[in-house]
Amino acid sequence: MHGQTVEELANRILSDELPEGSILDLPALCEELDVSLTALREALKVLTAKGMIDARQKRGTFVQPRTAWNKLDADVMRWQATGPTDPDLLDELTEVRTVVEPAAARIAAERATATDLAALGKALRRMADAGRDTAEMVNADLEFHRLLLAATHNDFLVRIERVIAIGLAARDQLVHTADPSDDPTPSHQEVYDAIAARDPNEAESAMRRLVHKSEMDLGKLKRTRKRPRRSS
Repeated sequence: MHGQTVEELANRILSDELPEGSILDLPALCEELDVSLTALREALKVLTAKGMIDARQKRGTFVQPRTAWNKLDADVMRWQATGPTDPDLLDELTEVRTVVEPAAARIAAERATATDLAALGKALRRMADAGRDTAEMVNADLEFHRLLLAATHNDFLVRIERVIAIGLAARDQLVHTADPSDDPTPSHQEVYDAIAARDPNEAESAMRRLVHKSEMDLGKLKRTRKRPRRSS
């Protein structure tokens, strides 16, 4: 019940049903959600810790502006990614990937162990075998990127995986659903081959090309969605 209350309130905030600056009517929410005031306050504590809610004397409990949210919190990332499509979120994710992943691929080419390479190879084969199974394709793609960051053996890069993964899942779902024939395996194969060959320069370049392709795919999808329908 606690988790459901947190999720429900978060979804209402993300959908602007509870817009920025709105004051929460706690008794009304208790009745609507069928929870006690104690349970509601516990849920609000969770959202307060994530920067989504705050409370002030004489003002009450209110929704914080998005600039105050903890955007690196895994739940906040998930709620944004699974809510109404936010093109800014996906654009910002691509910028983060452009900064982080090529450098991570370079480091992985220098540090990856035989175990790391075997795991990356397994994820790559899983991707190739996914065919037009979008869910399996997305999961294999996420696994590959997670393992690549793990292959850097840098704890900070491993931690940033959760930020990349949640947004990457939303991006993959959009792109692969729109074009099931698009095969991400070749671009990932190039990254893997460079890492396996212990070629940091090519690993970095291959990952840069992969992220650039991701950016182009999103741009194409945006243009398609904006294209006006022909009148009949």
